[in-house]
Amino acid sequence: MMLSAQLIACRDSIKNCYDYWLYVPSDYNPAVCEKPVIIFLHGKSLCGNNLAKVREYGCIDALEMGRNIDAFVIAPQAQNTWNPQKIMQIYEWTKQRYTVDTNRLYVIGMSMGGYGTLDFAATYPDKVAAAMALCGGSTKSSVCGLNDVPLWIIHGTADNLVPVRCSQKVVDSMCACGDTSMLIFDKLEKTNHSRLARIFYMDQTYEWLFSHSLSDSIRTVNREYVMNKEILDKAYTGLKRTKLNVKDSKPSPHYSASDLEYYYVKKGDNLSAIAAKFHTSVNKLCELNHINKDDILRIGQKLRLK
Repeated sequence: MMLSAQLIACRDSIKNCYDYWLYVPSDYNPAVCEKPVIIFLHGKSLCGNNLAKVREYGCIDALEMGRNIDAFVIAPQAQNTWNPQKIMQIYEWTKQRYTVDTNRLYVIGMSMGGYGTLDFAATYPDKVAAAMALCGGSTKSSVCGLNDVPLWIIHGTADNLVPVRCSQKVVDSMCACGDTSMLIFDKLEKTNHSRLARIFYMDQTYEWLFSHSLSDSIRTVNREYVMNKEILDKAYTGLKRTKLNVKDSKPSPHYSASDLEYYYVKKGDNLSAIAAKFHTSVNKLCELNHINKDDILRIGQKLRLK
């Protein structure tokens, strides 16, 4: 069953944390597949207590412009700075309520959000599959964790708000840490601060992010994509303003446990975990599927839930 995509305004979902938008893609079905997660971190101009401001530019606006992003998109709103621990709280909250691909967590941000992106990836390099930081920098005393993350840093040389030296300082610190083979650093000549916002609207941005996974046998950075002024000129090509199904509530999945009749076994599943997830019992699952509690489950195996 194809459902319409949802954009959920999540206010006061987590104590002492950020309010945020959560985009749930149209074909999300927890029994069929896991979806990647993108965290979008905005810049200083969108700070405050009006969550609607976060839709002014960036990943959420790109979705409303018709850009297809086949992932959960988390877009929190900060008051003045980004705290990596609070961002992680939102991700963990989402993991508890939706079936997400934990090998495919991505973070992207611009300006203050570029700082937040690098701080977050440096704090949780073992959680982030890839990161893209636009015209930012870092507040971390050590950024050595960034060397373990496929990372694309982009900054315009004509940026008068956040000078390119802020990104250069991060790169220099990464070089001092050792191997920077997973880093791409592009300095775009004669490019100002606001122009980099176009990157959120481009297919190749999300293609590049999605090409990385924590499950890769060897973690490398994808260097097949390029960024330049000519590509930025075409950022909005083919986009047309669309209407998303907007809800003002705490997160709730498209499907509840009672809606699902079948579940397809995924890597790491066992009967106890499946029974807990769908509010049933191991004995009931065994009875419905004519299996024993000690049977080994196969990835892709179809289990009747009721």
